[in-house]
Amino acid sequence: MKEKAAGWGTATDMLSQERTAIVTGGATGIGAAIVRALSAAATNIVIDYVGDPAPARALVAELQGRGCAAVACEANVSLPADADRLVAAAVAAFGRLDILVNNAGIEARYPFVDTPDEVWQREIAVNLSGPFYCSRSAAKQMIAQAHGGRIVNVSSIHEEIAAPTNAPYCASKGGLRMLARTIAVELAQYDITVNNVAPGAIDTPMDAATIASKTLDSELLAEIPLHRWGKPEEVAGLVLWLCSEAASYITGTTVVIDGGMMRQAGSL
Repeated sequence: MKEKAAGWGTATDMLSQERTAIVTGGATGIGAAIVRALSAAATNIVIDYVGDPAPARALVAELQGRGCAAVACEANVSLPADADRLVAAAVAAFGRLDILVNNAGIEARYPFVDTPDEVWQREIAVNLSGPFYCSRSAAKQMIAQAHGGRIVNVSSIHEEIAAPTNAPYCASKGGLRMLARTIAVELAQYDITVNNVAPGAIDTPMDAATIASKTLDSELLAEIPLHRWGKPEEVAGLVLWLCSEAASYITGTTVVIDGGMMRQAGSL
């Protein structure tokens, strides 16, 4: 019988040994919460960002102020060369890569027949091609290291349920579901697990307009049995758990974190 790679921590302390993680889109929102959760669990962090470096640099300074090891790396995950460079940066900084969290994502709503070509292409590039390229690069490194690994994709409930005026986003997340399931089977022989987390309504800057509208906010809350928005920290806790020994026998699946929304929602 094949033995599981040792040293992935326990259910109590989550990650008992020092690890290195990349979090794409890790400077703000859910990504920043994931960075904080992983760094608190003895994990070296590489924060991927695109554009304005200030949020990533501020987060690095925050973590370093708490004695955590962290660096920022600008990389456009939709470009294969940048994905390779991101993994190389992690290895250069910390000598290894154990965890990849594909969190970077974008969303723009248009009626289907009015959706610009560039919106479709951009969302597929960031939300689906990005995880493909980053996972491929990370898996090569993890296989070479020969001690297993974790890949966690931040997907969405819209990998499963429709969202009118949001076709590119839903298609990208649906694709991410099958990407995770497929590569999980291929990478299992190396003790690399691959899973998705599927958030519902989470209080982040991406949903600020909905939260600010009393009408939209109340309509959305009516679809959520727990009748509140989720917190980025709650998603981060789930990601941390999937990276722990407690979840070592879980791979190729999606864990939903939505306050029960999918149990009663149709098309949102």
